[in-house]
Amino acid sequence: MRQIVLDTETTGLSAQDGDRIIEIGCVELLNRKLTGNNRHYYLNPERDIHEDALRVHGITLEFLADKPKFADVANDLLDYLAGAELIIHNAPFDLGFLDEEFRRLGHGKTRDLVSGVIDTLVMAKEMFPGKRNGLDALCDRLGVDNSSRTLHGALLDAELLAEVYIHMTRGQDALVIELDAPGTPQAELRTVDVSRFELPVLKPSEQELQAHEAVLADLDKASKGKTVWRAVAPG
Repeated sequence: MRQIVLDTETTGLSAQDGDRIIEIGCVELLNRKLTGNNRHYYLNPERDIHEDALRVHGITLEFLADKPKFADVANDLLDYLAGAELIIHNAPFDLGFLDEEFRRLGHGKTRDLVSGVIDTLVMAKEMFPGKRNGLDALCDRLGVDNSSRTLHGALLDAELLAEVYIHMTRGQDALVIELDAPGTPQAELRTVDVSRFELPVLKPSEQELQAHEAVLADLDKASKGKTVWRAVAPG
C-alpha cells in the first residue's frame, strides 16, 4: 500500500477567505516503510502572511518572493499524490486549502484525486480520549524525538507524523506478513484438509476442575445468582 503523509503551512487559517498555502511537505510510505521518495515545496502565496501564522512557522514573504506559485508545482503534486492514501493530522484544514488551490486551476477535490484519507487527529482522539492530541503531545506520548521542532515546518511535521502514525498502528504489524521480502522465496498458498487429523482432547485434572468451579462460584455470587450458566438447566 502506498501512503503519503502530508502537511501544509499557510498564510492564515481560512482558505475560503483567500489564505494560501506557502509550504507543502510530503513523506512516502510503501507498505508502512519510509521510502525517501518525498516532496517539499515552498510557494509564493501572492498575498500577505498573517502575523499569527508567521509566529507559528516563521516563513516570511521575503523568503518566498522567488519561490514558485502553486500553479507551477500543481501537476507534479497531482502526479505524486495520484492513487495514494493520504495521512494528515487534522485533515479538514489541509484538505480545505488544497481543495481551494486545485479549484483555482480547474481540478476536482483532493479526496477525488487520491484513494482515501486517514485523519490521525481523529485516530488519536479515539485512542487517547480526553488527552492533548497535537503533534507535539503525540510525539512525547509515543516516544518520537521532536527536539528539532522549534517552529512548524511542513516537511519536518510530515516526517514526525509518519513516525507517529507507524507507532499508533504498530499493532497491525502482527497482521502483516511480507511474502515478497528481498532474498526470500514467494510463499505458496495451499489448501489443507484437516479432517484427516485426529486432534487430541486434553481433559482437566481434578484440581483444575475445582479451581474452575471456584471461579464460577465467585462470579455467581457477584451477580447475585444471575449468571447464565446457573439459569440454564443442564441438557
